[in-house]
Amino acid sequence: MKRIALLVVAVAIVAGIVAVLARTSTCANAEPAPQGAKEVRGATPYAEIKDEPPPKLIVDPPLTNLLAQGVVWIQWRVENMRILAVFGKGALKASPRIGHLHVHVDDLPWWWADASNINTIDLAGMPPGPHKIRIELVDANHEVFPGQSKTVTFTVTGTGSHTH
Repeated sequence: MKRIALLVVAVAIVAGIVAVLARTSTCANAEPAPQGAKEVRGATPYAEIKDEPPPKLIVDPPLTNLLAQGVVWIQWRVENMRILAVFGKGALKASPRIGHLHVHVDDLPWWWADASNINTIDLAGMPPGPHKIRIELVDANHEVFPGQSKTVTFTVTGTGSHTH
């Protein structure tokens, strides 16, 4: 039992020393990390694929049955491409037919990327009043495919509260 414990401790010490040495050697040669996708990969404009139709985003109007409670369901689908979670260095060699969605709510300065391919955007807790959702079909490098930005407008009519 003592031999196993000593062996585990010895292996941990050796692994720690190797990690420190590896980190020290790479830190001396390291350059500052780029700040964004375009700095890492450069801008990648849409490249057409010969004899293939371009990617297409189709967005349906929001379902109305829960708007009064502040719940929005927007169904979407894409044609001639595939929604996948390919970001970072993996995007360098990704197919030009792989992408994801950027979803913007009410012109807020933030957005989220949706690579889930569940074909529905679900939002809850929307306050009463008019709203708009902008949905963009982007490639793995976060560039919007030409003409593939859709805006959906709707009005939440209720208070969003529930009675118990």
